[in-house]
Amino acid sequence: MDHHAHLELAKQEARLGRSEGGIPIGAALVRDDGTVLGVGHNRRVQMGSAIRHGETDALERAGRLPATEYARSTMYTTLSPCAMCTGAILVYGIPRVVIGEHRTFMGEEELLLARGVEVIVLDDPECVTMMESFIAEEPSLWNEDIGEPDAG
Repeated sequence: MDHHAHLELAKQEARLGRSEGGIPIGAALVRDDGTVLGVGHNRRVQMGSAIRHGETDALERAGRLPATEYARSTMYTTLSPCAMCTGAILVYGIPRVVIGEHRTFMGEEELLLARGVEVIVLDDPECVTMMESFIAEEPSLWNEDIGEPDAG
């Protein structure tokens, strides 16, 4: 599979999310044969949602699927998955996660690995730049998204 091409789908979603006034994190759920099952982006701001992160949005937009579909899929995400998104990946038995970057935020990669999920980090420069710019521009919104108290 071309991980960079599929990560590009997640990056497109991240750009879309930011253009909508939201948080630039995107995701794509792709079956091992290359079929795109769902794409999504963080829409907490846009939807007033507590749980609509990139990965959960991609899962929601993929719709209800049999367990066999998840078992032969990869979750592509622009940023290391948080505890909530990691939980969703584990619940649905997604065997592989390809991460754009984990410099700006280290999610629950150790838990994924401990549970047998293959974790691939591409260290994509655009993913890093998108998050660094967003965090500098909107630190309060970023803290809200990751469940941290606002320092301001």
